[in-house]
Amino acid sequence: GMLIFVLEPVKRGERDSRFRVGGNRVRRRRRVPAREVGSEFEFLTSRHVTAYHPFMRWGTDRARVLWFFILAMTALLVASCAKEKMPWKGTIEEVDGVTIVGNPDKPIYGGDLFTTEEEMSIGGDDGSGAFAFADISHLTVDGEGRIYALDRKESHVNVFDAEGLFLRTIGRPGQGPGDLNDPIFVYFLRGELLVTQYERLSFFSPAGDLLRVVPMIKESPSRARCNSRGDIVGTSTIYDPANPNTYAFVLNLYDPELNPIKEMARIERERMPALRVNPMRPSVYMTVDDQDNVIFGYPERYEIRIFDSHGNQTRKIRKAFNPVTITEEEKAALVEGAPPNIKFEFPEHHPPFLRFIHDETGRLYVQTYERADAKDVYFHDVFDRDGRYIAKVPLKRTPVLFRGGKLYSLEENDEGYPLIKRYRLIWPAGTSPTGTRSSS
Repeated sequence: GMLIFVLEPVKRGERDSRFRVGGNRVRRRRRVPAREVGSEFEFLTSRHVTAYHPFMRWGTDRARVLWFFILAMTALLVASCAKEKMPWKGTIEEVDGVTIVGNPDKPIYGGDLFTTEEEMSIGGDDGSGAFAFADISHLTVDGEGRIYALDRKESHVNVFDAEGLFLRTIGRPGQGPGDLNDPIFVYFLRGELLVTQYERLSFFSPAGDLLRVVPMIKESPSRARCNSRGDIVGTSTIYDPANPNTYAFVLNLYDPELNPIKEMARIERERMPALRVNPMRPSVYMTVDDQDNVIFGYPERYEIRIFDSHGNQTRKIRKAFNPVTITEEEKAALVEGAPPNIKFEFPEHHPPFLRFIHDETGRLYVQTYERADAKDVYFHDVFDRDGRYIAKVPLKRTPVLFRGGKLYSLEENDEGYPLIKRYRLIWPAGTSPTGTRSSS
């Protein structure tokens, strides 16, 4: 905030000098001769007055005011500089038609991009009732704010209105029409609800009516998303019998009937020997944003690749980072309960990132392994639509999506029961609702 000084004259002859702090008048202990009394001043919106008070004993009254003014202006300058926009020190280059954005390890904005305030929680802790989830693995939200929560254990989708009131379930366990068999993800696009499964893609209306089923016969992407044209984007793991020591992660673009259109990316990997496991080995992650851009990452290094809706790569986002060491506690938790003949091979550090989500303005939130102070809170690197590293924000471990200016997250209570949380985003003064800092 702004520091304001209001100077008021004091009548000659008054035997003590006084100053006001936030409207409270404070008297100094020592009385001063009338000739030393200068003026009374009010200092508004300041804190830590006691830290400055010893300086008020130095010199004349005029010198005291000057000392106080210098110290206050210094504190204001330091505080304001911490929140000001810093110049971006990254690089941009074009290579074979692809824009490569290189980012430093420090963001443009040093302060919080926003803060969150919980406004709704869905889930029970008594093991009964419509709100006691068995295993919520994913969720999505439609344009009316209705929440579709996938209960993987029960093989159905719970539907809630924007206020969190239970409406209905969609699907049921089974192999028949409208049934769900080991569902994985749920998405809402073009007025349809997509539930992905290992053997098929099922499309429902918001009311729960089955619209169509796309079987996975020749192609079986494990993570499938649709764009606004109805085309399907998915990742698959390919094993080639001719090369038993290797495998590949493949990103493909398909038509609405799951016929291949284009291979967009391929990551070749060596297979580990039998009975050897690296639980921290990177895996691919993919999503499709609201502008139909495909966002793909393999965190062997800090690089995220962007493709347009036709499968053409348009951008690479790279970032310098400080590796996060894998702790002994983390290793012990992963080894616990494993068969004794399994040999674990841990690297020294975590991968650069785990996953990412996007918001409606094109910003990308990349979850790192760097922990914040609170439990299950991790720092997320935030990139703008041009790929520049703009901020670093702490979020709960499993944020799922931004929709309508809200953040939806999957969490657990202290007893381990799953919860759906919705948070309101609070933008600081001088920041527009689109998340960009104003120039004023």
